[in-house]
Amino acid sequence: MTNAETAILTLLAEQPRYGYEIEQIIAERGMREWTEIGFSSIYYLLKKLEREGLVSARLESEGGQGPARKVYRLTPAGQAALHETVLDILTHPRRVYRSLDLGIANLPGLALPDAIAALRQYCRELEERREHVRARWSRPENAGFEQVNWLFELSLTLIEAELGWVETLLGRLEAKADHPADGAGWTQ
Repeated sequence: MTNAETAILTLLAEQPRYGYEIEQIIAERGMREWTEIGFSSIYYLLKKLEREGLVSARLESEGGQGPARKVYRLTPAGQAALHETVLDILTHPRRVYRSLDLGIANLPGLALPDAIAALRQYCRELEERREHVRARWSRPENAGFEQVNWLFELSLTLIEAELGWVETLLGRLEAKADHPADGAGWTQ
């Protein structure tokens, strides 16, 4: 099951919801900070989960006002799949393939000054990302969801660790630039 499917099932496990309501909750809780789920994919995923028997849908009107909406509910099969998926996620670490890894592997293909400039920019953008996460974390709508706060804390911890690592690498590369004889094979 994909992360986006798991996120949708998680929201439906809380209570039945219609598609736009799911989008609103994803935005309010800042869920896009830790899972990839686009607005346009929500309805596609709901239909897929319905075909798989993990959710059911029924047209309902809210107190007889306005048009009926398709409300989705978690089925017993959906609850079991969600339970199994969450246990699997919490039990088995997954490899993370990040583009930074590929960039680091290919550093020798760049001129040293270009690599240093790129990594300085990377650090600036990580710092901006850190401030963005801090701002999202402090929103009042996150107050009632302890696990959401844990996710923001984890994101912030990972950003800070990555920033520290990249700054250390940047220091090594700057030292190489200051002493070109030590960087045999590295282009200036």
